[in-house]
Order: sequence, then C-alpha cells, then structure tokens
Amino acid sequence: MPQARETAVYTHGHHESVLRSHTWRTAANSAAYLLGSIEPGMRILDIGCGPGTITADLAELVPDGHVTGADRAPEIVATARATAAARGLANTDFTVADIHALDHPDDSFDVVHAHQVLQHVGDPVQALREMRRVTRPGGIVAVRDSDYAAMTWYPASPGLDDWQDLYQRVARANGGEPDAGRRLKSWALEAGLTDITATSSTWTFSTPEERAWWSGLWADRTLASAYADRATEGGHATAEELRAVSRAWREWGEREDGWFSVLHGEILCREGGGTRTAS
Repeated sequence: MPQARETAVYTHGHHESVLRSHTWRTAANSAAYLLGSIEPGMRILDIGCGPGTITADLAELVPDGHVTGADRAPEIVATARATAAARGLANTDFTVADIHALDHPDDSFDVVHAHQVLQHVGDPVQALREMRRVTRPGGIVAVRDSDYAAMTWYPASPGLDDWQDLYQRVARANGGEPDAGRRLKSWALEAGLTDITATSSTWTFSTPEERAWWSGLWADRTLASAYADRATEGGHATAEELRAVSRAWREWGEREDGWFSVLHGEILCREGGGTRTAS
C-alpha cells in the first residue's frame, strides 16, 4: 500500500455557499457520462463524495450492489451519511480517505468514481494510480473535472475576468490545478491507464432562476468562504477587490441576457485491477 501524502489544500472549504452548489449535484447532472455503464450489482467507490448526493444517486442505481463514499473531511463524511440515511439507503457506507493512498485492497470495486476531485489534489497521477489499483480487472475508473480557463459567459464582465484570474491563482497557490478538465486524459495515460474514452460536457446557467442561484453562490463564496480567506491571507486580493468581484457576480446575475457555461473534461477508463508497481 502506498504511503499517504499531504494533498493540496481544498480551496473552497465547506461554507454554506459551497455546499449550496455541492448539494445541487446529482448523478444525472454530474455523472451522465458514466450512467450507461452502471449495472445493478456493482460495487462502487465514490471518492470526494462531499455531502453525498451523487453517492446516494449511484446507490439507487445499484440496488443489488454497494456504494462506498469517501472524502478527506470528516465533517462532510458525516453529512454524506445523513444524506444516505434520509433517503433510506442501506447499501452505502462512508469513510475518511486520502485519494493518494486508498485504504482498500487491490481489485475491490467495479467502478471507482471521482467528480471535481483531481483539480484539488497534490498528485493527480498518483491519485489515478490508486483509483486503478482498487478497480477490478475489467472495471471502470471514471473522472470528471471542470476547467476554469474554459469557463465562458455573456455579457463581457471585467469583474468576472478578475474572478477567473484570481481563482486560478489561489487554486494553484494551494497546490491544485484549476484547469484539470483538459488534462485528465494526459494524467490517465501517465498513470498507466490505456483504454480511455475522453469526453466533455457542460453545466449552463441562463434562466433567471439559474442565474440568481449561480451568481449568488459565487458572490457569497467570494466574500465568506475559505476561498475568500485564502485569497486575502495569501496576498492574492484585498478585501475591497473581493467585494468588487462579488458585486460583479450579482450584476451579471441580474442581466436578462446573462449566460454562463462550465466546461468539464471526462474520462472513462475501462481497465484496472491487480497489483501494480508505481512508475
């Protein structure tokens, strides 16, 4: 078993404005590329499970199988347990885990899934090696990550340009890679995966309700989350600059012609399992 190593700092933290986004995520809107491969008896590992909404959806798709949710943060693992319990799911369990060194034997799962995780870890290639190690031969490693440089919006907003630049600087200072989506296939090849299907998909926010929700959570996150603290404490932005970015988000959200698209890279790797030597 590889030795655990310190991961990158999770840029967002778990402020309410962050969980507002995470609890919106479902298997349908965040893992559609994987769903056609799910079978009722599968054992699934959902890494970076957050509050457990995707984990619970996956559990409902495998009534004869089992889903294990894993996250680094003990407090969010407790939230995920509560999510599964509230939905009456008996085929789940949850654990605190480091993706760089998973506490599972080789060949343990039919599917190992990670959504919006590799952009935040210290060594995404090692993470993929671990995902591959605990996947049975013939199983699936499935990863989806956003790509901040590829996010786009209308109308033009200098304040949102500042947000995009600031977020990338903060995330990289924390040891992550905010433009992970475009790198997933390359990382998977470096990790030794070979049968890779690379795709992409988007979240789009355009209706009045979608704009209000998306702009509101980012306006709040910019001022009140761990991301805001790391931006100021790291010298990346002043409090006034953060207030300006927050105002820009709210102004964009009020625009009738406002439109925002989040690009995600996705990989399905249809192999894995067995004892492997790290390269």
